[in-house]
Amino acid sequence: MCHNNPIGRWLGKTVLGKVLVLVFLCSMFLLGSVSSGWAAPAMAGPEGAKVYEQRCASCHNGKVSSAPQMPALRQRTPEAILDALETGVMKFLGLGMPDAERKAVAEFVAGKPLGGEAQLKETATNFCPQAPGEFAPPDNGPRWNGWGASLANARFQPVEQAGLSAEQVPNLKLKWAFGFPLSTVASQPTVVGGRIFVGTLRGQVYSLDAATGCLYWASKFPTGIRTAISIARLSNTNPPKYVAYFGDLAAKVHAIDPRTGTELWTAQADPHPLARITGAPVFYENRLYVPITSLEEASGAEPHYECCTFRGNLVALDATTGKQIWKTYTIREKPKPTRKNKIDVQLYGPAGASIWASPTLDPEHGMIYVTTGDNYADPATKTSDAIVAFELKTGKFLWSQQFLANDAWNIGCDSGDDSNCPKAKGPDLDFGSSAILRTLADGKRVVVAGQKSGVVHAIDPDHKGKILWQQRVGKGGLVGGIQWGPAADDEVIYVAVSDMGISAKHDPEIGTISVLDSSVGGGMHALRLATGEKVWSVLPPGCGERPYCSPAQSAAVSVIPGVVFSGSVDSHLRAYSTKDGKVLWDYNAAQEYTTVNGVKANGGSFDNGGPTIVGGMLYTNSGYGQWGGTPGNVLLAFSVDGK
Repeated sequence: MCHNNPIGRWLGKTVLGKVLVLVFLCSMFLLGSVSSGWAAPAMAGPEGAKVYEQRCASCHNGKVSSAPQMPALRQRTPEAILDALETGVMKFLGLGMPDAERKAVAEFVAGKPLGGEAQLKETATNFCPQAPGEFAPPDNGPRWNGWGASLANARFQPVEQAGLSAEQVPNLKLKWAFGFPLSTVASQPTVVGGRIFVGTLRGQVYSLDAATGCLYWASKFPTGIRTAISIARLSNTNPPKYVAYFGDLAAKVHAIDPRTGTELWTAQADPHPLARITGAPVFYENRLYVPITSLEEASGAEPHYECCTFRGNLVALDATTGKQIWKTYTIREKPKPTRKNKIDVQLYGPAGASIWASPTLDPEHGMIYVTTGDNYADPATKTSDAIVAFELKTGKFLWSQQFLANDAWNIGCDSGDDSNCPKAKGPDLDFGSSAILRTLADGKRVVVAGQKSGVVHAIDPDHKGKILWQQRVGKGGLVGGIQWGPAADDEVIYVAVSDMGISAKHDPEIGTISVLDSSVGGGMHALRLATGEKVWSVLPPGCGERPYCSPAQSAAVSVIPGVVFSGSVDSHLRAYSTKDGKVLWDYNAAQEYTTVNGVKANGGSFDNGGPTIVGGMLYTNSGYGQWGGTPGNVLLAFSVDGK
């Protein structure tokens, strides 16, 4: 068992304590990239090795197929692992461990000693001469605000905001690079008022000068950040003031001063111990709309866990104070006892239908649209794997259009012990990307969204989500299909496909490990918004013989007039012509960079967020170790004039 130690018994005495060792240590959020081998580092001493063997090894030595093994875990820093034990996804495990044990296992797993906080301080160099300066962006100034660049989440940047034409794109050159210490994942950059705002899984938030990369300020928060940051001007204060908003992996919403990084308020958006926020909050008329998801899907792998009680929900907060205005669940029925598993543990349902992505607002019609994930437990509901509409003002549930029924699944279905696996044992083909709202030339409106099934769906928001068309662009799968999301202009939606392949490789020292399959995955597709008709499709060049590589295109797509940008797990960022899919520009980020802040940095896989294009420059993070991709820790800034 994954908890044959006192912590399992201690945690088991409480309801929250059912979240045992496997729930957290088997979390893919610890996953880094695969290396060729691993050996226990002497520096950690025997105590760290003993703690790991007692509390962790039975999961990470192969019992749970989705649990990262040592070559992957070792890509994380000891600080990141300690953060997870103390304030992050493993905090309930950490509560039952002495401080010395937490530190020992963090050092053992990472293969290096703690002490990286000094490196965090080193990041705060190259301050702008005027720091912290003034922050008063013009209302119509160039910006990419939040996740989708607009309330419609189209990820489309008009030419006057982009400041970059299709003719100029082939001449893009690296202008500067900024290094993130101790972190391989950063949130998609937001650019407002000539400043960049970006957060990391280490809980850091930075404000940089968009032109030079110099630092205005750096702040540290207790828990990791994956959401894009949204900037807003409050109109109900005298004088009006600007606020920056983001969510963290403890399901807390933070409001900070964008000029100084000082926290203004914090609100707990959901009390569930496994709740988190991954989709960017959206501001509109002094309200903040926050999507809530969770990691409870992972807890199903532990047969002693009473799975499952979390329901996806959308929360509206007062943007000035953080006070909750309304909360609406994607599953309207409260969880209740369903059956007992084979070791007589009570199970609950319905659960799941999380909201992983940023919501899409439709103020003209007073509506808000979200995409949902799969169910975690029986019974399956009609609001999982769906687009759901709420009333913007009150949060009233309006309608739901489901695209895959009976997709009830948790990691227990793939762990070797299916005690908590729902009877439906669905394929886990949910939505991880936002819906896109567009108005067609004839005045009709359409909401489109891409699913992990590899299918793009278009519905009529004015007729309760009536399906208009569906078009398959990928094979689909757990890490396949459409992951972080398409982009759309007025006529066409541009869709990148992951379809990542993961195969088994035998290592004589550590046994079987999972590695990326370089022969499958990827592809860009353009579809007519009105009909779903394919305009063009382009397959990636592939990885050739390059090891630990995938051509999968999981990252979010961004588009400007004439050009669509898509990053790949193979470390290439490409610009395609919107007319025919011809590659106009190709940049390989897999290299070491000299950074403006002096932090050693490398580029790697493109995943998660997409490029941000503002004021003649393109900004993007490079480096994503999840699922075996190439880790990195750099923010890249490109312009036509380069350095």
